[in-house]
Amino acid sequence: MADTLGSEGLVVLLGTPDTDSTRLYALTVTEGDPAWAGVLADTHLGLPVYHITEPEVKAQIDQEVYESHVGLAEMVLETNEIAEALREIRANH
Repeated sequence: MADTLGSEGLVVLLGTPDTDSTRLYALTVTEGDPAWAGVLADTHLGLPVYHITEPEVKAQIDQEVYESHVGLAEMVLETNEIAEALREIRANH
């Protein structure tokens, strides 16, 4: 999409289950594939990336819809650790 539409106004929203996968996907869409194995190897998209459970994202979603689709997962995810990992990545890009 970034190649087709450009990256201006494009945000990546993750629903990853843990901190490690969150870091991997976030680094991939910001710095390029860190494993140098995929098509995004050395592709620096610099896209802003957020997790569905971060307060600034959650606040923009109807509460009933959020609870219906994300609520159960949010209870078992390491939401604070995931959010902290993304804040670090966003701060460096």
